[in-house]
Amino acid sequence: MTTAPAPAARHSAPKVRLRGERSPLASAALHLTLIVASVIAVFPVLWVLLTSLKPAAYATTTDFFRETTFENYTNLLQNTKFLTWFGNSLLIAGLTTLAGVIVSASTGYAVSRFRFPGKRGLMWTLLITQMFPVAVLIVPIYNIMATMGLLNQPAGLVITYLTISVPFCAWMMKGFFDTIPREIDESGQVDGLTPFGTFWRLVLPLAKPGLAVTAFYSFITAWGEVAYASAFMVGEDNLTLAGGLQLFVNRYGAQWGPMTAASVLIAIPAALVFLFAQKHLVTGMSAGAVKG
Repeated sequence: MTTAPAPAARHSAPKVRLRGERSPLASAALHLTLIVASVIAVFPVLWVLLTSLKPAAYATTTDFFRETTFENYTNLLQNTKFLTWFGNSLLIAGLTTLAGVIVSASTGYAVSRFRFPGKRGLMWTLLITQMFPVAVLIVPIYNIMATMGLLNQPAGLVITYLTISVPFCAWMMKGFFDTIPREIDESGQVDGLTPFGTFWRLVLPLAKPGLAVTAFYSFITAWGEVAYASAFMVGEDNLTLAGGLQLFVNRYGAQWGPMTAASVLIAIPAALVFLFAQKHLVTGMSAGAVKG
């Protein structure tokens, strides 16, 4: 009996790439792009940090690790009014953050839940105020603050910064409150809560991501602002950090050592606020954009 010839070896099927799967070349290009972008983002910060640790003689050179010293920091803290500027900025930023959260949350809740005359005009006003550049607003705001006697006063800067942060944050909070079911408000009314009680006890605890974004934006607005702080505050004892740093620059040159040391110390509070609020930032921004 003859045996049947063995079937010819079948060719192995070509590997099918799953949908969305990147090729090795595309993956390498993506990782290279991310590495380059990370280096570009970190480079200025690292440059400032290393420059702050160099003596004045090497401030503008690339000898980063030559004669490393903390002299710039000790000189900044002992021979300048940096701590006074830091305290002024902390006070103004703290008050701006607190007032910004309260005003933005209450405004956003009001326009999200209630109907009242002028509601549409209010929302358009909040939107339009964000379209004016700082340079256009300095003179009229300066005149208003001078009339009210708020020049060279922390309260004047706080009010000014609220005009920047509240319009954006109120719109964002309005969109965030729109995502919270109205049934929660109705259940509060059934239990006998007032509208403010419903807002304070039931709705506000659910709005923590939006509140975190509002607090972060208000703090950063006040902490790093330069134009208004320089125009409204005079005298070394009244300056904020943004105004104080300008004293290290004049027409004859710049004191890079103290300036970079101050820049590093200024970044620390902002970084701490970001770390505190980061877990809520993405949620708050995305939720606020749903129905904004």
